[in-house]
Amino acid sequence: MYKLIAIDIDDTLITDAKEITPGTKRALELAVAAGATVTLATGRMYASARNLALQTGLNVPLITYQGSLVKNVMDGHILYERAVPKEAAMRLLRYCDERGLHLQLYIDDHLYARQENEKLIAYAQLSDIPYTIEPDFDRLLASPSTKMLMIDEPATLDAAAAELKELLGPDVHITKSKPHFLEVTHREGTKGSALRHLAQHVGCSLEETIAIGDSWNDHDMIETAGLGVAMGNAVDSLKAVADYVTRTNNEEGVRHVIEKFVLNQA
Repeated sequence: MYKLIAIDIDDTLITDAKEITPGTKRALELAVAAGATVTLATGRMYASARNLALQTGLNVPLITYQGSLVKNVMDGHILYERAVPKEAAMRLLRYCDERGLHLQLYIDDHLYARQENEKLIAYAQLSDIPYTIEPDFDRLLASPSTKMLMIDEPATLDAAAAELKELLGPDVHITKSKPHFLEVTHREGTKGSALRHLAQHVGCSLEETIAIGDSWNDHDMIETAGLGVAMGNAVDSLKAVADYVTRTNNEEGVRHVIEKFVLNQA
């Protein structure tokens, strides 16, 4: 049977109304009762993911920050951690300065921005996380940044992604979690890398894992897992590499996967 299930949060586990349906919550409980480890695998901060995990009763290591931080829910023990290399972080800061791009830093599980604006406010509301205004990002980057995130129009970010791959080099991972979010992490700060590490930690093979997601940042996790599942509302590129396409996030797609592949229900 499948022993480890990694589930993305936004547009996967939760509905468009930002809720976990009672049916999905019950399916998670039954999967755990059947012996599976169920975890969240998200681009969100640990604090944000932990809040949701507590609502669902999950007491496991969580894959957060696109895979840059794997941390236990209850005791806060860190199992896996990567940060954006400092030289790349400084290059990205200069790049955003020159082009007037909105940039956010994540240090010690705190969200920092240089100024309060609509982009920051909307992001904080989406993640249900407070933020700190700190104009001096040069000072902040003396400490390791778990993730760096830009918010702008999709076409602007697509162009930036192409330029940043050349500018920042092979030591970083660049991905989009949503059309308006471009995220930079350590090259090993990915959901796929974190899934490999967590599978080893819980004592199962990758063939015994399921990964469920909807967006570009789920790509390597879907390909790494024994069963890679794309949501019915997933981007086309993810559906193309998935082993299975389930229902949408508003149709309890996660519940369907658990019932079909873990609980062996029709």
